[in-house]
Amino acid sequence: MKRNPNVTSSIRKQRKAHFTAPSGERRIRMSAPLSKDLRAKYSVRSLPLRKDDEVKVVVGDHKDHEGKIVACYRKRYVIHIDKLDVTRANGNTAPIGINASNVVITKLKLDKDRKALLARKAPKSANKGKVEKSEVSADVN
Repeated sequence: MKRNPNVTSSIRKQRKAHFTAPSGERRIRMSAPLSKDLRAKYSVRSLPLRKDDEVKVVVGDHKDHEGKIVACYRKRYVIHIDKLDVTRANGNTAPIGINASNVVITKLKLDKDRKALLARKAPKSANKGKVEKSEVSADVN
């Protein structure tokens, strides 16, 4: 069932939005989940990928390959990972494009903008919105 009347559920429109998205929106679409230890440390589930992050491929032919991101190719929605390339028939090497959804971030490149993003995305309080039993019983009396 459609929940938000402002968002389309048409496959045609979703595909058009995906393939004609501007670079800033593609950045957000090219997000990947953080590893379990990073998720526990920063209380954030996923972040947009960027150059110099270290990632691990978890799905596909190159599963369990780890390396540093050398390029985020937003036009093709792929990332290029260090030492993950193919040798062509003429002897040249070409990087293999990996979809952002197939990797997990294992190490972040932190600068001031990334730290600010983590601070914004982290929950303000772990108990926000939670009500204790003692509070409920106190309100009734």
